[in-house]
Amino acid sequence: MKIFFAIAILAATVASSAAHAADEDVVRSLYSEVFSKASSPTLAEAGNKILAPNWQSFGDYSGKAKTREELYAQFGFVSKAVPNLHVEVKEIVHDGNRYIVRGEMTGTPTGDFFGVKPTGKSFDIMNIDVHTVENGKIATTYHLEDWAGALQQLTAK
Repeated sequence: MKIFFAIAILAATVASSAAHAADEDVVRSLYSEVFSKASSPTLAEAGNKILAPNWQSFGDYSGKAKTREELYAQFGFVSKAVPNLHVEVKEIVHDGNRYIVRGEMTGTPTGDFFGVKPTGKSFDIMNIDVHTVENGKIATTYHLEDWAGALQQLTAK
């Protein structure tokens, strides 16, 4: 009987580790296949493989969630202003099905960016995201980017 319980515990541990690895891969792919490929004509197709159909994103104080379609539209706008936008995962910490990502966003605007005309300067900022993964897709995201820091870098004398 003890052997049965030991095998059951080991099997549950292995299954949990495999699920965690698969979920972390989903989170990482959001950065490599969506955030860093904002100008891709297949952005929505890639995003739909990663984000749940009812995905919600919270990133301001309005209390209104952004849908994945709104995300794609936003990234379409950003990619016109910053075509070389790159978002890199620097660290992931997880607790159950929640993944906290510390990332780095870099880019050089070639168009108007939050009212700042392009000067050839680049920005390098931190972003923090908290994702909840359910059934192999990201269901919710809470995020914060240092856009004030980006604007400061772009307008520094």
